[in-house]
This record gives sequence, structure tokens and C-alpha cells, in this order.
Amino acid sequence: MVYQLIGSSMLNSEVGVILPTYGEAENISKLIDDIENLKLDASILVIDDSSPDRTAEIVQEKQNQYPNIMLYVRPKKTGLGTAITDGFKIFLSSPKPPKYVFTMDADYSHNPQDLPQLLATMRECDCGIVIGSRYVKGGRIAGWPFTRKIISKTANLIARASLGLKLKDCTSGYRCYSTKFLKEAIGNLHSQTYEIQIETVRQAVLRNFNVKETPILFVNRKRGKSKLSWTEIKSYLSYTLKAVWRS
Repeated sequence: MVYQLIGSSMLNSEVGVILPTYGEAENISKLIDDIENLKLDASILVIDDSSPDRTAEIVQEKQNQYPNIMLYVRPKKTGLGTAITDGFKIFLSSPKPPKYVFTMDADYSHNPQDLPQLLATMRECDCGIVIGSRYVKGGRIAGWPFTRKIISKTANLIARASLGLKLKDCTSGYRCYSTKFLKEAIGNLHSQTYEIQIETVRQAVLRNFNVKETPILFVNRKRGKSKLSWTEIKSYLSYTLKAVWRS
């Protein structure tokens, strides 16, 4: 399988931001602008699974405006878990990796204005992972149907049981990771889809890295189509159930 990295991997930034995309042409340009306007010392890495809607082409146009953007084009839709681990590996392979790496959705479910808050929590606690939490005090969800809330609550209940933690939101994908943790854990990350959220927390626990939460508002995507499938939900729940069995 041949992947194509477009843009310089020689960037030297404190922060790396991974944006997995598939069919995000309506969102990606504004999202990049919003992140850039935060004036963080950041490099942005878009992992695109050959979107049919010009997502990658739009990112390349933004590269003419911002030199701190990398684009990683994969031949097909391969799963959120592999997109995130590919992003980790790209940043870790840099001669000067960022100190912190963020993951977030590219559909505005995650507000880019919360990036500084997660970063401040990471700097303060020196954790392995800081989770943007929907379920701690101050966190909220807007626009989800009842069935989606039940799925999320169930997944979190199983995850908490498997990890033996008091985290409120083990499944949120809005996160800040320390590079120190990623260097230790990267060889043990094998998730294909959404179970990457549980796998990374589990690896942090096994390696005695602290995991902290900070509140966010999660907004159901306003543009485009949700990409969470029942196959991915079953894969996610299967992983967490196996984790319970192993614990």
C-alpha cells in the first residue's frame, strides 16, 4: 500500500494537530483557518482517505497559504484507528517531533476554540493524555438523538469497567497526547476504528501515565454525513468487552 505525504515533515512546532478526513470538503478550509487563528505553535496534519469530494485538493490549496500544513493521502477509507496511528507515526518520525499531539474531528463536532484549554491542562498536569470530556462538570452534548446517547453511555460504562478508572468520558476523540507517552505506546496501538480511544487510554494506564479530563461542548455535526457505522460500533464494543475479559 503506497501512501503520499504532501508538505514538509521537517516542521519544528510545540504542537501537532491530527485531522482525519473523509468527505470533509465543506468543513476543512474553515477549520484550518480557525486553528491557524489561535496562533498556537502548531503543525497541522490532515490524514485523508482519498475523499471523493475534493477534501485533499482543498487542503493543498491551504498549503499555499500556510506552510505548517501536511497532507497524508491514503488510497482508501481504512478506519479512524489507523488514521490516528499513522498520524502519530508521522509526527514521531520527524527530526524534531512536537511536544504534544492533538486529535480532533474535522466536522466541527469538536470546537477548535477548545484547543488552548486542553493544552493548558496538559501543561499543568504533565499527563500522558488529556481528554476533552462531554461528561465531566461543564461538559455537554448538543444535537445527539437519544439512541446515540445510549450507545455512548454504554461504551463508556464498559470502558470504565475494563480500565478500572473513574474517567467520565473514555471514548471522546478530542484529545491531547504527550509525545513522551506516544513514544512508549506506539508499538502497541493496533486499533482499526473507534476503539483507538480505549486502546490509548489502556496503554497510558499500563505505563503509569496520568489521564485527565477537561470539559468541552460536543456538537452533532452540522454539515456533511455522519461516518459512524454499526460495523464500527460493534468493533468498538468488541474491543472493550475483550478488555474487560483480560482485566
